[in-house]
Amino acid sequence: MKTKFVYLFSEGNGNMKELLGGKGANLAEMTILSMSVPQCFTITTEVCTDYYESGKKISSEIESQIFEYL
Repeated sequence: MKTKFVYLFSEGNGNMKELLGGKGANLAEMTILSMSVPQCFTITTEVCTDYYESGKKISSEIESQIFEYL
């Protein structure tokens, strides 16, 4: 099973702060509460870590997941 690096706001929740970051988790929670939040997605904190560890490059696997959600 491949690692999921991108989550729609509707796929997350407020308990996912470690994975989605504070802003991503809060936007997911606002979506659950039917607040007026534009449809969008969050990339995980793992992507940020990988980005810096890879010399500020995004892997093709992560890039393809991002383009799926665009």
